[in-house]
Amino acid sequence: MDLTVLTAPLTPQEIEWRVQSQTKDGQKIVAVPYITNRCVMQRFDDQFGWAGWQNEIKEIEGGFLCTITAILPGGEIVQKTDGASRTSVEPVKGGISDAMKRAAVQFGLGRSLYEFPRVLIQTTDKYIPDWAMPLLDKMVDKINSGGTVRDVVVLKPEHAKPANKP
Repeated sequence: MDLTVLTAPLTPQEIEWRVQSQTKDGQKIVAVPYITNRCVMQRFDDQFGWAGWQNEIKEIEGGFLCTITAILPGGEIVQKTDGASRTSVEPVKGGISDAMKRAAVQFGLGRSLYEFPRVLIQTTDKYIPDWAMPLLDKMVDKINSGGTVRDVVVLKPEHAKPANKP
């Protein structure tokens, strides 16, 4: 089965960066990439057609299970299931969305994000600063084009400033 649409490299617009933690000294945050739920729906539509797949959500204690069912071109039906806890911000919507994204990874969508470098952003804030977003997008583009990226990437405000010209 050719799943090239699902497994194609993710574009910067299909990735959402979230703060995972702050360093002990409080000078940096650790940012991790996730696929967006809109990306999941669009990629499945593009791969299987609008009517060629569906998802089913089941509430379980503490969270949700999502089963994605897809009909392959030969008529074979494939199901993959994964789950997620309720989230802290929007417990139901966030938990359902996370379960669906995790089920999509079972099909190969977004699995490459596990190979992304560890990203540290120099800031004392608890959120990703605006100046860092274009740098994250550039890093994704570089990874997608086959460029080499270090295992640990540290983004600093000065990386975002245009070079001074004499």
